Amino acid sequence: MTDLMHLRDVSVVHKIRGEGLFGSAAVHALTGATLTIRPGETVGVVGESGCGKTTLARVLVGLQRPSAGEVSFRGKSLWSMSARERRLTFGAHIGTVFQDPSTALNRRMSVQRIIADPLVVHQRGSRASRAERVRELMDLVGLPTAVADALPSQLSGGQRQRVAIARALALEPALLVADEPTSALDVSVRAQILNLLDVLQRELGLAMVFVSHDIQTVRRMSDRIVTMYLGRIAEEAPATGVSRHPYTHALFAATPRLLTATEPIPLRGRVPSATNPPSGCNFRTRCWRATPECGEALPPLTVEEPGVSYRCLHPMADEDQF
Repeated sequence: MTDLMHLRDVSVVHKIRGEGLFGSAAVHALTGATLTIRPGETVGVVGESGCGKTTLARVLVGLQRPSAGEVSFRGKSLWSMSARERRLTFGAHIGTVFQDPSTALNRRMSVQRIIADPLVVHQRGSRASRAERVRELMDLVGLPTAVADALPSQLSGGQRQRVAIARALALEPALLVADEPTSALDVSVRAQILNLLDVLQRELGLAMVFVSHDIQTVRRMSDRIVTMYLGRIAEEAPATGVSRHPYTHALFAATPRLLTATEPIPLRGRVPSATNPPSGCNFRTRCWRATPECGEALPPLTVEEPGVSYRCLHPMADEDQF
């Protein structure tokens, strides 16, 4: 089976103003990311705020051109395509659900116009067929027909996110990228949206990248989990598998459990600056297992099997798992 998307050694560096009148600094938003997305699977991306999750999502949907590395879609290099080819062969096959539906939707457009917008932009079908497709999508995401002429401001937060999901599915994409899709919603609504995404992914056979800081939610939604720290992929593992990297282990330990008690693992100090990341393993300054050799060089990538890898000199053992 051909991979849907593949990132190879992708980095994103932003230049910002530094100290002094003409000073500048480089923010390492993403460093050396290699990742494969296969048709029909859900890949979860987890990590603390500022770890590079959103930058990775922007690379995947073509909103961020990498500073280095290659992004390919169905075997073709994305950024070697012409702008027209990217729009037709890539843009039409990628759907995006953003974090805050109140800012992601045009407040002056009605629900049906918002959902129909991708169909109009890509010149899909006649006006009548587009209207029928909008009705199908509204039914698919659980929106009543009564809100078709409503503006986003007249909807609840959950309804707005359903509109955003319907819009993302309008062109029948092969990949749906959901960047913190429930973080701006009330707790009572989050489960509904998560269930909807889960059902849609399975029924439509979509590949999905689900980005969140909540590792338990990611574990529930995903086939594989990618853990990011300070712009690097620290670990990739099956959602039901073991965590080898201490950072992934700490994230799991920090989430409450109803049936089994766990001791949170305290992480020392603050997250280092992305303009001046630590040498060697960038997690070593907060890791309770770090030794001097962790600062000498970037730990080599240990691949246990396809889709299971980590960068750590002192990985967690099987008996350390929760």
